[in-house]
Amino acid sequence: MQLFDLIATTVTGLGFDLVDVERGERGILRVYIDRTEADAEARGPLDVEDCATVSHQLSHVLTVENVDYERLEVSSPGLDRPVRTLADFARFAGHECTVKLRVPAPGAGNRRTFTGILHTPDGDKIGLEFESTDGSAALLEFTLAELDKARLVPKLDFRSRKA
Repeated sequence: MQLFDLIATTVTGLGFDLVDVERGERGILRVYIDRTEADAEARGPLDVEDCATVSHQLSHVLTVENVDYERLEVSSPGLDRPVRTLADFARFAGHECTVKLRVPAPGAGNRRTFTGILHTPDGDKIGLEFESTDGSAALLEFTLAELDKARLVPKLDFRSRKA
């Protein structure tokens, strides 16, 4: 079983989404997790206890499977969360996102990077509404095969909330 699949099986079995796995320098294994969409609505954002739960379980699984690593880090993907799968694009429809394509988009000159509002995927096509160079609204349609990377644009609200 591949490392990503092994980690994905463990993480999803604990009720979380696996966002990414990275191997870093000096044997660091980084695992980025998030709550499932339904769980995030019910319980709020990921917290330290969630990461500790996943870390504890993964350390046992990785030992049993004899995976070579020095240190395991389990964390949230952050405010600028990567968006990779069709399910991710559907989940974050209506959110602002920066998309980088593998090759320039047809009719956009040499432009490969766009920031705009995600549309719900239609089949394998994903839509991003963005502002064109002339200031008008435009729609970019792309597939996962054409995507290099995509990340949510962080939204910070520093206004105080009353209890």
